Amino acid sequence: MKDRVVVVTGASSGIGAALAEILTGAGASVALVARRERELAAVAAKCGPSALAIPADVTKRSDVARALETALTRFGHLDVWVNNAGRGMSRMVSELTDDDLDEMMRINVKSILYGMQAVLPHFRERGTGHIINVSSMLGRVPFAGIRAGYSASKHAMNSLTANMRMELAGAYPGIHVTAVHPGVVATEFGNHSLHGGMDSRTFPGAQSAEEVARVIADTIEKPRADVYTRPEGQKVIVAYYAAEDMAEAEKKFGPLPRP
Repeated sequence: MKDRVVVVTGASSGIGAALAEILTGAGASVALVARRERELAAVAAKCGPSALAIPADVTKRSDVARALETALTRFGHLDVWVNNAGRGMSRMVSELTDDDLDEMMRINVKSILYGMQAVLPHFRERGTGHIINVSSMLGRVPFAGIRAGYSASKHAMNSLTANMRMELAGAYPGIHVTAVHPGVVATEFGNHSLHGGMDSRTFPGAQSAEEVARVIADTIEKPRADVYTRPEGQKVIVAYYAAEDMAEAEKKFGPLPRP
């Protein structure tokens, strides 16, 4: 990890902030990107002189481009770009409005696309690099109908991630593209969900942000395409898609209580 330079979006709290601390503790330099300037500065201060805070809104392509240039000006090059920024939402499919779906795609899909497209020319020029997109188990299976719009956006993110990986595989084998799939994480994510949400920190067995961040840090050291932050995660996915009748498989998920 020493001497690597990593951009982390959504770095003002939660997984992003925890990842920044782990990376700088291991000798990396980090560019921390988020909208909340005060919180971002506090995370950067905890990380020390090898951290750079870049206030920016990653749902704006121009802000992402500026964040890239700011990081390159400070560090000279980038090794990893972690698209971690995102937001949840609480509404069933039957309740979704145009604005709901547009908001989920703007925050959870377009921001990831902007990040990948912004950093790609730099990685191509160097012939090496690593894009990591933080997705969700809900981007694979319908655990929670109340998260339908969020789940749909993460499915879209997964598709873009896989297609980017396949696009680069032949000509740029040194550029890795990874999707990371956490389950419930004990952060303020639920509280900040559009239309309200249950406090993710109250869910039994929720992973800590630090635990998820350690999985991401390990993925930087040992790149792989698809990563589940819990060992049983992939088994759940395989079992669901291998089911002879998905409707029967879905019954065991049960409904997530409304906020």
